[in-house]
Amino acid sequence: MAILDFLKNKKDAEKSKKQAKRPVKKVSVKKEEAKEEKAVTAIKPVKTVVKDGAFSYEAVKQPHISEKATYLADKDQYTFKVAPNYNKHEIKNAVEGIYGVNVLSVNIIKIPAKKRRLGKTEGFRKSYKKAVVKIKEGQKIEIL
Repeated sequence: MAILDFLKNKKDAEKSKKQAKRPVKKVSVKKEEAKEEKAVTAIKPVKTVVKDGAFSYEAVKQPHISEKATYLADKDQYTFKVAPNYNKHEIKNAVEGIYGVNVLSVNIIKIPAKKRRLGKTEGFRKSYKKAVVKIKEGQKIEIL
């Protein structure tokens, strides 16, 4: 049956993988060489995952400066453009770590892409994520 031929091909591919993964006999190595091999395998790739208590400079891209943002700054609320894959807790840790202030709350707004045109050419303005961060009264963030 031609319909089920892909199953046969899949089984054949699995068999060939198993044959290719046969164990290889290891030759005894001097202790010094074995230590060097262990040291090389112990290196792990660096991830940009934010852990508890740590902060990331990647979370906050730049301050968002607008007329409304300057009015909010008088009320101890500051606006930042942030990376789209970060949540409120990570943004809070990042602002506290970078600017050295106590953050009370974080509100997130997703600004959608908007259609724009230049002559006959049509396109979109990029979408981005914006965070409004409220800090403790009496503290300041010097943006400019």
